[in-house]
Amino acid sequence: MLFIIDGGKGLAKALKDRYGRKLLLQRCTIHKDRNLQAHLPKKYRQECHRRLRVALEQNDYKEAEQMLRELEKWLREINESAADSLLEAFSELLTLHRLKVPALLRKTLHSTNPIESVFSRVRACEKNIKRYRSSQMAQRWLAAVLLYGEKSFRMVKGHEKIPELLAHIEKEHQTN
Repeated sequence: MLFIIDGGKGLAKALKDRYGRKLLLQRCTIHKDRNLQAHLPKKYRQECHRRLRVALEQNDYKEAEQMLRELEKWLREINESAADSLLEAFSELLTLHRLKVPALLRKTLHSTNPIESVFSRVRACEKNIKRYRSSQMAQRWLAAVLLYGEKSFRMVKGHEKIPELLAHIEKEHQTN
């Protein structure tokens, strides 16, 4: 299984405890970008964002890794905390690259946006529900809201490459 998380330490630990070496963890690059920005003076934020995006847009794992290492060196000169923050998530930012996920599919899987979109849809519809009589009723309402929201879901770009991704994940598990 491949998990895309926002970087919460508790969630990462729980997943590692549950799945051990079989865990494939991708950090949300949008959350990491925002986190790096928070460490930096305003005059460096745009350049940091640009460098991170360019590194993550690389198709080759080694190129992306090299560019992230250069970003880390650049950050180290400006702000130690920002550089440490990047290092803390370094390998988890490149999981999709390591799995050779094609660029178009990687565009969807690099962040937690798809699941956050579902949560947003549920919250928007849920505010119309005034009374829950039981937990079973709450579950039925949730199912109805998800079915309603499904109409506005978009197709995952690059979805035809998912079987290829699954093969890479299987290969990764066999080597571990």
